[in-house]
Amino acid sequence: MTTLDESPPPVGDTARALPRRTGTAVRRLVRHWSVVLAATVLAVAVLWALAPGWFTGASPTRIDAAQKLLPPSGAHWFGTDRLGRDQFSRVVHGARASLTGSAVAVLVGVTVGSVFGALAGWLGTWVDAVVMRLIDVVLSIPGFLLAITIVVVLGYGVLQAAFAVGITSSATFARLIRAEVLRSRTSQYVEAAVASGARSSTVLVRHVVPNSLVPTLSLVTVQFGIAIIWIASLSFLGLGAQPPSPEWGRLVADGRNYLASSPYLVVCPALTVVAVVLAGNHLARHFAERQER
Repeated sequence: MTTLDESPPPVGDTARALPRRTGTAVRRLVRHWSVVLAATVLAVAVLWALAPGWFTGASPTRIDAAQKLLPPSGAHWFGTDRLGRDQFSRVVHGARASLTGSAVAVLVGVTVGSVFGALAGWLGTWVDAVVMRLIDVVLSIPGFLLAITIVVVLGYGVLQAAFAVGITSSATFARLIRAEVLRSRTSQYVEAAVASGARSSTVLVRHVVPNSLVPTLSLVTVQFGIAIIWIASLSFLGLGAQPPSPEWGRLVADGRNYLASSPYLVVCPALTVVAVVLAGNHLARHFAERQER
């Protein structure tokens, strides 16, 4: 009777394999350096929102008239505003309102869009017709204008702005989920679940919807960046975060009157928004390319 040789590989072979694996990992990082950079930017922004005290010890709301409108320096990386508040601290603490609002907006958009898209694709007939006509009406209205209208009805604030942006984006998610449900309902695993006697609602919730959400990953990342811009824009117009709470769009609005003399008050928070949105869009494109392979 023959036996398998389960003895470990020679030490020399293991020692040679480790450098090869390390070299392969390094080459992958070099090849995808832009993806690593984008992920790093998003990670830093998330850490700003979760633990701002790790990055700055200054209070974002402390007023010091003797320190007003100071240019960027070692003591104040982004300078100070018209009330002497540290601008870097306000940008760091403003990440919580901006990112939390964007996350809520995406969650609302995915949830509402998934419900309507799944029902339309699964039930079909008149339900599909009604839902799709409703989606067409929502998409025919300029998204930002619709968000402004919803905020005016609900009241001003970051959460109200996030809900408005989420409702506006739900139509896009509903269209995508509907298309994925229509594709999944004819797949073999769904037919097998139906043939086994599972209820229609069970098949929809346990099998169809979870598999339909996977292709929305890249869209979620893109919509997260769009939500950051829209929430910042609503705050810039005074419809989102209210003073003295720091938020990236609110910081740009506060500094626009000093653009000629103190441009850093606008440039620093604006560049932060641009960096985070570009990083999110780059990751979304990377995810989309991997799904196509």
